[in-house]
Amino acid sequence: MKNNRDTIFSTQIDKISHFAFEENIVKVFPDMIERSIPGYNNILSTIGMLAKRFVKPHSKIYDLGCSLGAATLSICRSIDQKGCCIIAVDNSKSMVKHCKFRLKASQSDVPVKVLKKDIRNIEITNASFVVLNFTLQFLAPEDRYSLLKKIYSGLCFGGMVILSEKYTFEDTVSHGILTELHHNFKRSNGYSELEINQKKSAIKNVMRPDSIQIHKARFKNIGFSSSEVWFQYFNFGSIFAIK
Repeated sequence: MKNNRDTIFSTQIDKISHFAFEENIVKVFPDMIERSIPGYNNILSTIGMLAKRFVKPHSKIYDLGCSLGAATLSICRSIDQKGCCIIAVDNSKSMVKHCKFRLKASQSDVPVKVLKKDIRNIEITNASFVVLNFTLQFLAPEDRYSLLKKIYSGLCFGGMVILSEKYTFEDTVSHGILTELHHNFKRSNGYSELEINQKKSAIKNVMRPDSIQIHKARFKNIGFSSSEVWFQYFNFGSIFAIK
């Protein structure tokens, strides 16, 4: 799959549709992510490092909302534990198709199953490592606790969940500053004001981020023994939680 330049919002759109992971987005997704999410490649490489430490032999690894399999590939390159398999799940037909192609091209020795399913309907069992890499924010807020509770129930003792998200901030001044820094990041990567504003409109009611406090309170209430922000770059970051 060729990494095409993201120009989806570069011309004036009279009626902006809700953002959806269809073929037009999938074709430019690697470029879109790299130019839109600060520190994305750092997050991917560290997911591999954490997997190397926390994945247990003969256990399952779940990549929920796997998109094109970037986190799965990072894990594949990092782990050497025996008897493990990765279950990568996405509800986008186009994402699943291209994810399978990328994984096949990687020729990894780690068994990977790529499933086109709603992650809310996936059974989690014997898991030592679960990744939600910019996924939870696209679920309805009322479904987030129940999914994480299901993950907790299927997680081995000492297993880890990685939750990467865009954050909101309770302090309005801080929220404004970090949002502007993010927009500057996108400008520095070649996005115009038109592109920034049109994508913001498209994604407004599709992606609904939480604050760090909400994420950590949710993990605590479910029963995780530890959770902490291990990476933050402006209003994006990643949290680990350990059972």
